[in-house]
Amino acid sequence: MPDAPLRERRRLWELGAVRVDGVPRPKGYRVRTGQRIEIDDAADAMDRQDMSVPDGVRVVAQRTGYMAALFKPAGVHTENIAGRPVPSVENALPLFWPGREATLVNRLDFLTSGIVLVALSPTAGEEYRELEDEGRVSKAYLAVLHGRVESEFVVRRRLDMARRKVVRVLDEDDDNPVRATSVRPLGEVGTDRTLVLAEIAKGARHQIRAHCASAGHPIVGDLVYGAAEEGERLYLHHWRVSLPDFEARVAPDWPEWTGWATLLDSYAR
Repeated sequence: MPDAPLRERRRLWELGAVRVDGVPRPKGYRVRTGQRIEIDDAADAMDRQDMSVPDGVRVVAQRTGYMAALFKPAGVHTENIAGRPVPSVENALPLFWPGREATLVNRLDFLTSGIVLVALSPTAGEEYRELEDEGRVSKAYLAVLHGRVESEFVVRRRLDMARRKVVRVLDEDDDNPVRATSVRPLGEVGTDRTLVLAEIAKGARHQIRAHCASAGHPIVGDLVYGAAEEGERLYLHHWRVSLPDFEARVAPDWPEWTGWATLLDSYAR
């Protein structure tokens, strides 16, 4: 184990192969004196995972050897969950690109739909992270917000994500410009509801959801930052991602989208 490559060790955690007192634990878990640590064989851990392609997941764009984009429906996990053999986009990567070192470079929440970007080589993954840090990646999300949004607004507030399931929006702005959320109204889509385009460069966990709620416009269907009812659809969809040498777009699978799509026409060129 100490001599294993970093990638191999990381994979053991992702597969739930590292157990403390018989329970799979994530990287960073604090071990107490007297606890028993067990490490399973990676092949055995792989056998416990669901390696099927989740329903609805498909390739929507690809540049061979560089980058690809998958569509993830709402209700599908992006990443493998340690110790839980459930379908995920991550587990399906070897089925789409057998023999390649395909890795996820962005994540979506379980209830968020849209584009999940995949680097098809380690070099492509490193380049993506550099482009993100430089603010040269554009991610555009479609969302339905509560309230009437009549003009564009930008939220730059810093987010506190440390050891929190619910992100806290702080009072001060983040001095890193790539952490801002820009929101543009596209049109009203019901009583006191507005379809918007939310754009970010380098997203943080729950960034769009927390920023919109802090501005007084929580996303429709958001149980965490809004007042949604259990089972209500979360109207948040990763519509487009743009890099200097790659772009992908995919429309949401919302049942109302056919009636709303024209609201995006003035923006989508």
